[in-house]
Amino acid sequence: MKLVPQSSPYIRKNVSVARMMTDVIIALMPVTVFAMIQNGWNGIYVFLISIAAMIGFELLIHMFIHWPKGMKVKELFSKEGFQKVKSTYTINNILAPLISALIFALIMPAGCSPYVVLTGAAFGIIIGKMVFGGLGSNIFNPAASGRIFATICFGTKIGEANILSGGAVIAGATPLASVKGNLGNMSYSLLDLFLGNVPGAMGEVSALLILVGALYLFVRRSADLRSFLSYLLSFAVVMLIAAVSFLKIDSNINVFEVWMYQILSGGMLFAAVFMVTDPVTSPTSKFGRILFGTIAGTITALIRVVGAYPEGAAFSILIANMLVPTIDHFMRGKPNTYTWKQCLVVGCYMVVICCIVSASVMGGWF
Repeated sequence: MKLVPQSSPYIRKNVSVARMMTDVIIALMPVTVFAMIQNGWNGIYVFLISIAAMIGFELLIHMFIHWPKGMKVKELFSKEGFQKVKSTYTINNILAPLISALIFALIMPAGCSPYVVLTGAAFGIIIGKMVFGGLGSNIFNPAASGRIFATICFGTKIGEANILSGGAVIAGATPLASVKGNLGNMSYSLLDLFLGNVPGAMGEVSALLILVGALYLFVRRSADLRSFLSYLLSFAVVMLIAAVSFLKIDSNINVFEVWMYQILSGGMLFAAVFMVTDPVTSPTSKFGRILFGTIAGTITALIRVVGAYPEGAAFSILIANMLVPTIDHFMRGKPNTYTWKQCLVVGCYMVVICCIVSASVMGGWF
């Protein structure tokens, strides 16, 4: 038997990486087209800048990483020199940054300043991916890295760029900002959240179109269902505990509406479908992906309820990404199955997080 060393993503079925990435691009099309139609030029230029920056910077740094030994810069302009560089650059080196660029643009608000979009996209692809070696070597999600960097550096500019359908700038808060510190202060209907008639990041506002993309990915088996379900279910359980705990403060609230408001608003659904399922930055084992999704989902809920930011999806994914090498290390050499000990670990972890969230919502342990 011949062992062939390869980099991630590791695929256990007879499909190509290019086909899987093409499926992700197709799944992103409903929310992408919706964002462009809803926001017009204010949304289109965010996509254009993001795509140009990520594909361009990846190509530039890829050339430095894979530059043929002994070849001078002027030789690149010869036919032989160009072929040497081109031989290491495949369609995957275009599709991968294209996916990252689309996701990054979709988790940004339309109308955001061009320099903010350019800086965030450049940081995401250079620091979040290429410094680790490029395609298949990065441990952090490039789109999430760029979004967090832009949020930290240009938070005010991003906050001012919230766009409602039709491209009209609004002064109101985003759905999550309106309930920060008060889960019952819901400013939008569940129907508006489901259809996308709310302000916020372009690709995160329409739960309907996100679920359409999810259905396509899972039917095509181009995304891992374990990561998706563990992220979604862990978040839903923690937020249900938070909604029930909030009854102590406001007995007039509808627990189901408060719960669904959290599920349909913000970037949780988008992250569950298109970011947590990233095969490069996820663990390789079955249980590892469940644990990864559970950690990311609970941290998202913690940030929303306890943290300073109204949204926590991108933060939670980066934190979970840091734990992937450790998860893979502990799962190395073990059967790729589920055991009662693994279930006990996840269960105990969930209990601890739910207790923290409940105590925080009610204002103390007693």
